[in-house]
Amino acid sequence: MRFSRAELAAFRGATLPDLVEPGVRMLFVGVNPGLRTVAVQAHFGRRGNRFYPALFRAGIVDRLIDASAGLSPDDRSHLVARGIGITSLVAGATARADELSAQELTEGALALARRVPEIGPAVVAVLGITAYRVAFGRPKATVGRQPQEIGGAQLWVVPNPSGLNAHATVAGLADAYREAATAAGIEILDGRPEPGQP
Repeated sequence: MRFSRAELAAFRGATLPDLVEPGVRMLFVGVNPGLRTVAVQAHFGRRGNRFYPALFRAGIVDRLIDASAGLSPDDRSHLVARGIGITSLVAGATARADELSAQELTEGALALARRVPEIGPAVVAVLGITAYRVAFGRPKATVGRQPQEIGGAQLWVVPNPSGLNAHATVAGLADAYREAATAAGIEILDGRPEPGQP
């Protein structure tokens, strides 16, 4: 799917539904959706985002999901069956996450804390240390499991899969996601690609 800049700009502030169904074991929390993500109505729908390649490499899913034209019903069902949920700290779309204010991030963290008990995951994994530090008021936090819980769930911070997070590789993302998924009780699948493959 191709969109002009003007078409994408029209999605600023728009939202997309959470991927949250009964049985969520691990809730991934993005910072906020990008314009293209909202345009195709699929989390991490920008071509080149490394979220789904990292899930595959980690053994969390059994296929390489391409959400650039929207999430197929089969791929959506697979994520749900694997116990994966996806939401955002801030619902409204922007071109870049750094357009968000500290207040928006803080309010998003408070809203997330209220929602987690209803969703009931074992692990909440926030995608991005910079946004986490601001949103949760923990300026010295590091990546990994956090000492506090959120709504009865383990709270983890894992690297953001955006291409703007250039120092994070797919392999590094996969390692972090796999560790959090294991803590959530998700069975890691065999048949991951060999090193050097996506």
